[in-house]
Amino acid sequence: MKRAFGLAAVAALATSAALAETVAPTNVALVDGVIKTSLTGQPGDAGVGRKVFANRKQGNCLACHTNSDLSEEIFHGEVGPPMDGVADRWSEGELRAIVTNSKQVFEDTIMPAFYIESGYERPLEKFAGKSILSAQQVEDVVAYLMTLKEE
Repeated sequence: MKRAFGLAAVAALATSAALAETVAPTNVALVDGVIKTSLTGQPGDAGVGRKVFANRKQGNCLACHTNSDLSEEIFHGEVGPPMDGVADRWSEGELRAIVTNSKQVFEDTIMPAFYIESGYERPLEKFAGKSILSAQQVEDVVAYLMTLKEE
């Protein structure tokens, strides 16, 4: 019993430490178009990021971008630039900045800011004050984008 309690306490401390490292949307430090450090203190998972990128209820990135890596998905948009080779065009910190809040990177972009909590209108009240993606989802998408290099 003591061992189970001790393990639970360690798990709770690890979870709270991980949560303490997450940067809140209002505290994100964008400098010269770059967010240098992870929003979570954890590396992103490219496999999870690929799913978020393709998910129409999360990233919905395919609504605007073509991406040969997701050729099995239908209805790729052509409003934004193609994602093929994106890791060759942008650094990890630049991609993190673009996904977090593209409006601070590109003048007049229609790309949504995925990690802000205010300054926009959400059609459903239950989403008011919430970012589109979590900090870890941003890191996952960035990890995925870093795999998209020219062949």
